[in-house]
This record gives sequence, C-alpha cells and structure tokens, in this order.
Amino acid sequence: MANESRPCPCDIGDRFDYGGRGQEVQVGHIKAYVCKPSASTDKAVIVIHDIFGWQLPNTRYIADMLTTNGYTAICPDFFVGQEAWKPSNDWASFDDWVKTRDAGKIDKEVDVVLKYLKDQCGAKKVGVIGFCWGGAAVQHLMLKNPHLKTGVSIYGVIRRFEDKHSLLHPTFFIFGEKDDIIPLEQVTLLEQKLKQDCKVDYKVKIYPGQTHGFVHRKREDINPQDKPYIEEGRKDMINWLNKYL
Repeated sequence: MANESRPCPCDIGDRFDYGGRGQEVQVGHIKAYVCKPSASTDKAVIVIHDIFGWQLPNTRYIADMLTTNGYTAICPDFFVGQEAWKPSNDWASFDDWVKTRDAGKIDKEVDVVLKYLKDQCGAKKVGVIGFCWGGAAVQHLMLKNPHLKTGVSIYGVIRRFEDKHSLLHPTFFIFGEKDDIIPLEQVTLLEQKLKQDCKVDYKVKIYPGQTHGFVHRKREDINPQDKPYIEEGRKDMINWLNKYL
C-alpha cells in the first residue's frame, strides 16, 4: 500500500490521445473492443484492462500493437457495464469500489469471449495479457482455464492470489522495481513459490527504476528516461506470446 488515502498508485502515467484502429462489438452480455490484423490468423489475445476500464485509450493502443504483430486482439468490458475508476474519484472509497469488481470472477465473461474468438474470428490458439487488476485476472486464468495457451501478467496485484502457484500454462510476470503497490519482497516470494509449485514454464522479470503502469501508462516521448524499459517490456510481452501461441 502506498498509504491509506491512496491505496493504489494506478494514476501514475499518461492518458494517451489515441483513437484506436478496431471497433466496439457486442459479445454475448458484454461489450468489447476488437482489432484484427490485415492477414488472416488463428491466433488471438484477450487483453484485460486495468481499473480504468476497457475504453482507456492506452489499453486499446496495446491491443492494436498486438494486431500489428499478427494477432486478433480483443479487450472486453470485464466490469460488465459497471463504471470504471476515474482519477477524480476519492481514493478512500477504492477498497469498497474494487470489492464489486473481482478479478477472480470473470470466468463467465472469458467463456463468452473464447466462443466469440472461435466462432467469429477463427481463433484456435488464445493467450491473455492484463495490466494491474487485469494482471491479477491473468494469474487467476492461468491457474484454472484449460482453453488458454499462455499469459502475460503485467504488474498484476500479487496479494490477490498469493497462495496459489500451480499454473496450468506458461506465464510471464512483469514488475517495476519502484512499484509502490507491489513491493519487491512480494515478487521474491512469488518467485520462490513458483519455483516450488509450478510445473510449467514461467518467467518473473523486474524492470529497473520503473513504477506501476510503465508498460501501458507511460508515453516514451514524455518519459524519455523510461523509454528503453517501456519498449523492452512491450517487446518481451510480444516475444513471450510468439513463443507460446
């Protein structure tokens, strides 16, 4: 915890001025942003948003980046119509707000999205990435969903699943060295538990000097000192997906 009045530092970073190349569609009972590559593919990636929700331009920017790398990308509204967090909201209310948006209770939505990807997009291999709240959701899915091939948890909140490490699929964990919400001792403990319990390939990587949100919430042109790590984090994410999808 950063402090009691600011329990989550997810407002660190920049809001991208970005429109997106994809489109919004209805997928079962939820809305989703979908972007498809120019050439047909049977590989898709589910992008799980942070507390700022599925319409955040930053998250759509990353989804479109996946598309330029040959993947169908889909970013569903995992808050299922509930309001996303706003930077102007009172942080004292955050804990109550997040209780009604459980990163471990998205299975019904994921099943609907997987069916859509298979039926409408021809996807046969599906991976998942997620940021912060979405990173915790990735860990949840890697522990239980047999239909996904791999996952990348990007500064996922460790304490959400700190007692569970028997992953079903190869998983890559990205953390920032200076992340206020995820202390390095938590990351060290995660590594120890994975070494002990995990039977599949995994990787835990800490990026020097980086704060929470650096991969998708910082702009290289505004944060030149962070640019190498922003680019490295994104490249590592793509390389991991390329390896297992």
